[in-house]
Amino acid sequence: MKNILVIGAAGQIGSELTMELRKRYGNNNVVAAFRKTKPSDDILKSGPFEIIDATNFDQVKNAVKKHNIDTIYNLAALLSAVAENKPQAAWNVGINGLVNVLEVAREYNCAVFTPSSIGAFGSSTPLDNTPQDTIQRPSTMYGVTKVAGELLSDYYFKRFGVDARSVRYPGIISNVTLPGGGTTDYAVEIYYEAVKNKKFTCPLAKGTFLDMMYMPDAINAAIDLMEADPSKLKHRNSFNVTSMSFDPEIIANAVKKEIPEFVMNYDVDPVKQAIADSWPNNMDDSCAKEEWGWNPSFNLETMTKDMLKVIGEKHKKGLL
Repeated sequence: MKNILVIGAAGQIGSELTMELRKRYGNNNVVAAFRKTKPSDDILKSGPFEIIDATNFDQVKNAVKKHNIDTIYNLAALLSAVAENKPQAAWNVGINGLVNVLEVAREYNCAVFTPSSIGAFGSSTPLDNTPQDTIQRPSTMYGVTKVAGELLSDYYFKRFGVDARSVRYPGIISNVTLPGGGTTDYAVEIYYEAVKNKKFTCPLAKGTFLDMMYMPDAINAAIDLMEADPSKLKHRNSFNVTSMSFDPEIIANAVKKEIPEFVMNYDVDPVKQAIADSWPNNMDDSCAKEEWGWNPSFNLETMTKDMLKVIGEKHKKGLL
């Protein structure tokens, strides 16, 4: 990777991925692209940026030509709960936008990373130790776009030789960018509410296990996969990756170890609960470990300590 374009640089993953890529490859070699939501001042001031709508072919193409891009991180998507309210928009961004990116990549010989998700699975998928290769019949538009995205990316690799790669992310937990409408966002919100109010109302029921990952590991997964030897990749689109699996009670108890007065109650959101129930309890990520050395650094305990430390410092400074 020499010249990199990050589409969706203002999003939860994109905002942190952009800065890490600039740290590794140089500020001027990483172009931050966004549509309506502006990224942080750090992103705008530290390197080049473009206003790009992924559903606009010419905007994607012009940015790739202008900056001589060889690698595209395509993060444009509507998250699960939001996508259920706006299914047509979710398809337009997730699929029409991806086709534009892949077509430009085909023409200009770019590598492409487009994240998939545990949302690509459904209720007919084995929920425990979910295999790398298994049935994928999601019941949400978000999941439909992720499965279609995996298939499109593999098609462009096999048909046109586009170096397309992706991972199936679990829920991502971050202390930088606030949640944006995902089913797993409760696992981010609980930390903020614990610091600010010492209490949290959970939208998912007890016993709802979901795979999760701390943002530093999510960033490393994307970059490590794109740096991996392509001759060793058998799956490409997409690799199961995970760091931990827990239900609301387990994460609440982890928070209580650090903030003993913390209290959690429940007000189950039927839409989010139905989505969560169709997703895996935990995924088998052995293929990612074998094919490109995937190895997460954080577990629930170390993540909780770091999350509460960073959020606590922000709260003291009046930044929340």
